[in-house]
Amino acid sequence: MNKRQKPEEIFPEIIEDYQKIYGDDLISILLYGSGAGNDYHPGKSDLNFLIILSEAAIDHLDRAIKTVSKWEKKKVATPLIMTKPYINSSLDSYPLEFLNMKQNYILVYGEDVLKNISFEAHHLRLQCEREIKGKLLLLREGFLKTGGGEKKIKELIKASITAFISIFNGILYLNNVVIPSNRREIIQSVAKEIPVDQEIFIKCLNIKEKKKKFSSSETKDIFKAYLIEVRKLWESVDKMEIKNKEV
Repeated sequence: MNKRQKPEEIFPEIIEDYQKIYGDDLISILLYGSGAGNDYHPGKSDLNFLIILSEAAIDHLDRAIKTVSKWEKKKVATPLIMTKPYINSSLDSYPLEFLNMKQNYILVYGEDVLKNISFEAHHLRLQCEREIKGKLLLLREGFLKTGGGEKKIKELIKASITAFISIFNGILYLNNVVIPSNRREIIQSVAKEIPVDQEIFIKCLNIKEKKKKFSSSETKDIFKAYLIEVRKLWESVDKMEIKNKEV
């Protein structure tokens, strides 16, 4: 399975497996995230699927346990399983998550449940602010737990930078800026809208993707600067003036 070059290679088998389990109660299968875009790395990246079931079938998740286990062994993440009413009632609470799904997805089977969803701007801005503040607290706490160790600091950066890329998508969307498909271009685009140092976020992305080596002292300096830029990001989003309309 590590020789798989394109996610599309497994689509027929995924469809067949879930059709056998749920039949007509299977409404949709969608691939979202890096596997649906330019950041997919064969053999390394997980594949993330969104599966939509009927209201009757959602109470029978136990039927899918063996199938989920089978695909986890093949670098396919545990799927998100929802219903259409759940999505429609969650757009005010989790607009950022659904925005990121909608930004980067492939319809694998059935109804395209993401195509026509929309978001109220003030809900999206509020979640962006909430996510930034939460991540800032976790980064500060996490740093204290590292003991100053280079490896642990790098792990903290790797675990957090992807979340900021998702937040950046929300910020660009709110500013009516076309969201690029490349992570570096996303960072560069945000830096044009908000006064943050794009180089710090690029360095953090380089650490995650192992595209450049940094010494222990350089890693600590990057993390300290990272905290400063995240605080600046929060302050900017806090001051954003968004009209109360759907975007």
